[in-house]
Amino acid sequence: MHKLGLLGKNISYSFSRNYFKLKFEKEGISDVIYDNFDIEDISVFPSIIKNTNGLKGLNVTIPYKQAVMPFLDKIDKKAKAIGAVNTIKIKKNGKLVGYNTDCYGFKKSIKHLLKPHHRKALILGTGGASKAIAYVLNELKIEYNFVSRTTSKDVHLTYDNLNETIIKEFDIIINCTPLGTFPNVENCPNIPYEGITEKHIMYDLIYNPLETKFLKLGKEHNAITINGLKMLELQAEKSWSIWNL
Repeated sequence: MHKLGLLGKNISYSFSRNYFKLKFEKEGISDVIYDNFDIEDISVFPSIIKNTNGLKGLNVTIPYKQAVMPFLDKIDKKAKAIGAVNTIKIKKNGKLVGYNTDCYGFKKSIKHLLKPHHRKALILGTGGASKAIAYVLNELKIEYNFVSRTTSKDVHLTYDNLNETIIKEFDIIINCTPLGTFPNVENCPNIPYEGITEKHIMYDLIYNPLETKFLKLGKEHNAITINGLKMLELQAEKSWSIWNL
């Protein structure tokens, strides 16, 4: 029996386990199981690899997309450039290879929405997923700025210094923070939503709920809105093709 799984923290809500369970049922795949590896600290990771018989691959989610990288034997060129891994393949010789399929999922899910005026984006948050988003925006030649609570080498904008003029200037806004995830559905990133117009794309990586407060507020200002479900499905299928059992 082959095993796959999701590495993360507090992941009982996870999309991946259910997605693969349904996929295996639908496609008559009976020799693979997909489980959650919910760990308190990344230091537990080597013992999972050592003690899980038949483990062939893992997806990686919050908060380990960067923390897992030092434990891997090899990192794919794209994942290295992004600086985050969300898929691990365990080779026959036991070597661990890291990939990033978030970038594939994001690019394929947003491309059809882009119009010629979509030239500038705000990325809310600076975690592992935001790095994949930035990588894709670079590929699409879309200028972007990270927004976080404090400034740093890569972050020039904070939530405190965002204003309506800046929001109007950046007509793609991507939420890479967990704000608004179930059960805390009344939360949302603190941005001046009154600057949103019908020219904006509001993209939320969250998929539970399907319409977050961030997206609702975008819709109220006639923005195009999209949640993270399609991106997740696309990245899951890309992971599956990498494991290719």
